[in-house]
Amino acid sequence: MYTVEQLEMLLKRAGADFELIRQGVPILSARDAEPYYDIAKAAPTLVLRSDRGLVACVISANRGRLDLEALKSAFGFRKLKMADRKEVLKQTGYEVGTIPLVGLGLDCVFDNALLAYDYVYGGTGDALVTLKIAPGDVKRLNRILGCL
Repeated sequence: MYTVEQLEMLLKRAGADFELIRQGVPILSARDAEPYYDIAKAAPTLVLRSDRGLVACVISANRGRLDLEALKSAFGFRKLKMADRKEVLKQTGYEVGTIPLVGLGLDCVFDNALLAYDYVYGGTGDALVTLKIAPGDVKRLNRILGCL
């Protein structure tokens, strides 16, 4: 688990194109984010429970409901569902709603639709800080299992 300061150092060392946006209220949903950035560019990180353990899924907020059955088939999982909040906290150290876009240390499914944007916005592990980052850097800095 990274603090925001450690995440910032990781991103700088990696040469990422990013900015940390600090806001006075927690952002835990797209509605919370509307005053701060274009929510069409939101990239939530979901954590899924598979037969191979936890898997991160960085998706475009514009995608709508995630088709777990399609993901299961595409990536060869026997089982796949949303991970329980308590399990996510226990295994990652992060609360659901604050999961960072990078630095999570899980295999990751990445939504290539995000590459259409100059920047995307997502979690840092802290509900009061949002990460604005080039989507190619999100893809480069995660352990990509596959892409949507």
